[in-house]
Amino acid sequence: MKIAFKLFASLTDYLPPERRGNRVEVEVEDGTTIADMIARYRVPERSAHLVLVNGVFIPPAQRPRRRLAEGDELAIWPPIAGG
Repeated sequence: MKIAFKLFASLTDYLPPERRGNRVEVEVEDGTTIADMIARYRVPERSAHLVLVNGVFIPPAQRPRRRLAEGDELAIWPPIAGG
């Protein structure tokens, strides 16, 4: 199945070179979870601060069991500091 995977800010470095900006369309197996995608792209778990699937926040405890579906958009932001 195909999903969209988006990484923001410093996390874009974890995407492959053939990306389009901060987004890639990827084929994943049925049953792939958010945690699987974080591991597949070697995004440090502590850097996966804000995780959204189709615009809905997914808390850290749900990421290992939240399965992705055809057409989902998974977006991840690192912690942001500012003032």
